[in-house]
Amino acid sequence: MTATIALVDDDRNILTSVSIALQAEGFLTRVYSDGESALKALIENPPDLAVLDIKMPRLDGLELLRRLREKSAIPVIFLTSKDDELDEALGLAMGADDYIAKPFSQRLLIARIRAILRRTEVPHPSVEGGEVAPAESLERGRLTMDPARHRVTWGGVNVTLTVTEFLILETLAQRPGIVKTRNQLMDAAYQDDIYVDDRTIDSHIKRVRRKFRQVDPEFDAIETLYGAGYRFSDE
Repeated sequence: MTATIALVDDDRNILTSVSIALQAEGFLTRVYSDGESALKALIENPPDLAVLDIKMPRLDGLELLRRLREKSAIPVIFLTSKDDELDEALGLAMGADDYIAKPFSQRLLIARIRAILRRTEVPHPSVEGGEVAPAESLERGRLTMDPARHRVTWGGVNVTLTVTEFLILETLAQRPGIVKTRNQLMDAAYQDDIYVDDRTIDSHIKRVRRKFRQVDPEFDAIETLYGAGYRFSDE
């Protein structure tokens, strides 16, 4: 199926050029020039992915994402100014899947869109002897992860993770006690040959911890080993 991408930016030149580039790659596009007009449309008729500018009048990208996350878990990529490190961190903390700094390469944006869409696809179960084999769940102590349903629970309580967060946690939980470097986590979450700096992985880890501590203030299953990486403990 053809994926639909929503573009929200007050710069009409960006809307036009990116929309044309995406359509040339086979995507359907919807464009919105401000956050207010986009919000209702994104909730009532969600696209497969949204690209949001942070700096917009009336309703900026961060507030748009905050309101969107109350109703929807669609993947989001932020467009940020080159020096907006605080905005990037806030965007990731609020549930964005990735960000790209302006000015940006359209090829890079398209590559990241494709990577995120692949991660959001429900894997097709294998069929053997006419029986459909369900994807295996992962259980580690109080943690349960169901890749087929993209469902995570901690002590039986649901924890909502983005696709990127899910893949990072899954990589850690598959081998408890084994240290995973940031590069290994990048490879798991960003499977294309795309550069992602250490700050992005660290921000995702902080956000995962925050979400688990909302259901369990004593959550400490993700350990930081300074200079080495992260590991999951199921003890």
